[in-house]
Amino acid sequence: MNAKEVHDSAVVIDGLIIAKWNRHLFEDMRRGGLTAANCTVSVWEGFQATVDNIVMVNRLMAESTDLVMPVRTTADIAAAKEANKTGIILGFQNAHAFEDKLGYVEIFKKLGVGIVQMCYNTQNLVGTGCYERDGGLSGFGREVVAEMNRVGIMCDLSHVGAKTSEEVILESKKPVCYSHCLPSGLKEHPRNKSDAELKFIADHGGFVGVTMFAPFLKKGIDSTIDDYAEAIEYVMDIVGEDAIGIGTDFTQGHDKDFFEWLTHDKGYARRLTNFGKIVNPLGIRTVGEFPNLTETLLKRGMPERVVRKVMGENWVRVLRDVWGA
Repeated sequence: MNAKEVHDSAVVIDGLIIAKWNRHLFEDMRRGGLTAANCTVSVWEGFQATVDNIVMVNRLMAESTDLVMPVRTTADIAAAKEANKTGIILGFQNAHAFEDKLGYVEIFKKLGVGIVQMCYNTQNLVGTGCYERDGGLSGFGREVVAEMNRVGIMCDLSHVGAKTSEEVILESKKPVCYSHCLPSGLKEHPRNKSDAELKFIADHGGFVGVTMFAPFLKKGIDSTIDDYAEAIEYVMDIVGEDAIGIGTDFTQGHDKDFFEWLTHDKGYARRLTNFGKIVNPLGIRTVGEFPNLTETLLKRGMPERVVRKVMGENWVRVLRDVWGA
C-alpha cells in the first residue's frame, strides 16, 4: 500500500483539537481523513457556560451531519469511519466545570463528554496544574477520579502538575492519558513531560498523545513535520508502540484574544505564559494536512502496522478500556 492508501484505510484519531468551532473546521477534518477527534468544549468555563458551549456544538453538528457525527462509544468511532464522517468526542481541558458538585460528572457524561483534563495550568478544586507549586490531588479530586472511572470519562493530565499527575495515575482504576504533550528530553518546558513521567504513565497502563504545538517543540516555530515525527519516535522509545497516539493541539481559526484568554489564569487574572507567535510545523499547518503525517512516519521507516496503531488504533483501544464496550 502507498501512504495515501494506508491513511485512507486507517482509523485516524486526534486526541486533542481546540480549534474554532465552525463548518470550515469540519470540512478540513474531512480533508484530513480524520475518523474522530477529542474537541475542547471547556477550559475556564464553569458549569453553565460549558453547557452553553455544548448546546452550540450540538447545533453546529446538527447543521453539518454530512461531515460529522457525535461520538459516545468506540462503536460510534467505527460507524464514523464507515460513513466517511468525523466523529466528535466532547472534551474538557479543565475539571472546573464540575465546580464542587460530584454529580455534575455524570451529568456531563450523559451530555456526551468522554475526556476531561483534571486541571488547566493552575490550581482548581481537584489538584494543581503545571504552572504553579503542585499540592497534589485533593480529597475531592480523589472522589472526582473515582466518579470519572465509574461513569466512563477518561482522566487527562496534559496540563497537570507532576505530583497531581502521579497521584491521579495511582488513584485511577482505569487508564489515564496525557492527551497532548511533548518530551522534555527534546525541550525543557513546564508543559513537557520528563522521560520518567512518560515511563511512569505507560508502566501503569496509561497513554500518551504526542502534540506538535510549536512553542513546546525543539525548534519552535521553525519546526517541520519531521521534527514532530522525531518527537513521536522519541516518546515511543520510552512508552512502547501500544501506549502512544496523536494529540495535535490544533488551534486553527482562533485569534489573539483567544490566546490571551487561554494564557491568563481563569481567562482574565495573572499571565501564566506567553506563547509568542504560533505556527504549526511546516507540512501539517492545518487539520486538512493530516495525511502528510502518515506519509512522514512511513517514510522515516516506521512499519505500516505501527503507523496504524499510532494514527488511531491505540486511541480506540484505550478509550474502550475507559468507556466500556
